[in-house]
Amino acid sequence: MSILQKILNTKRQEVDLKKKSRPLSVLEAGLFPARRGFRQAVRRNGVSIIAEIKRRSPSSGMIRADADPGGLAALYERSGAAAISVLTDSLFFGGDDSFIPEVRTRSALPVLRKEFILDSYQITESAALGADAVLLLANVLDGSRIDEFIDRAGEYGMDCLVEVHTEEELRSVLRTRASLISINNRDLATFDVDLDTSLRLKPLIPDERVSVSASGLRGPDDIRRLCRAGFHAALVGETLMRSGNIPEMLASLLEAGEP
Repeated sequence: MSILQKILNTKRQEVDLKKKSRPLSVLEAGLFPARRGFRQAVRRNGVSIIAEIKRRSPSSGMIRADADPGGLAALYERSGAAAISVLTDSLFFGGDDSFIPEVRTRSALPVLRKEFILDSYQITESAALGADAVLLLANVLDGSRIDEFIDRAGEYGMDCLVEVHTEEELRSVLRTRASLISINNRDLATFDVDLDTSLRLKPLIPDERVSVSASGLRGPDDIRRLCRAGFHAALVGETLMRSGNIPEMLASLLEAGEP
């Protein structure tokens, strides 16, 4: 069984438990914060940086066990990030749902909830937590489900970043209403990483759709390659989380992304 399949099996069980402990009607009765416009924030001339908060991963193990989500969010904002990505999966990535409101409290940047979304319940849950956007995986959801979840997210003013890894997945997503498309350089079945995945698939994405490259981005040289290829944004996690000087690293990435 692949790591992805283990994650999805666990996630289905988690969602079932959440539905019982906090039914959809309870979520919908709560207060929903105003959205901050994720898509608008990450689309600009050059490559904007979506800075990620990730304590660990199945491929890299522990990255930064003591990472303070709120403190990192404030530092990312001061250092020029356009948006913040937050891993909320606990078992495999060391995240927590509480990280979203913590980040919102300490930063005015839009927040992407990076989670394995399988059920429309999670869309409402993300809105209640305060996410401005959610991640949808094309290798987990078919086109009709992607459009369903995009519509559901739109009801709460949230954007959807739809992630692909192969040409087949990309062509399928291009038939949906996805306006933000992320190319994951990591194969979620094997967790192998290849930046050429982004460079090979980018020409297939029309410019009116926001294009993001994610995973395996090690430094300024990679961002320069993405800039030359015409990407709007790059999602950078481990490189920032492991950096001994986040402001300096972010400054170098932003400089490399200038057109």
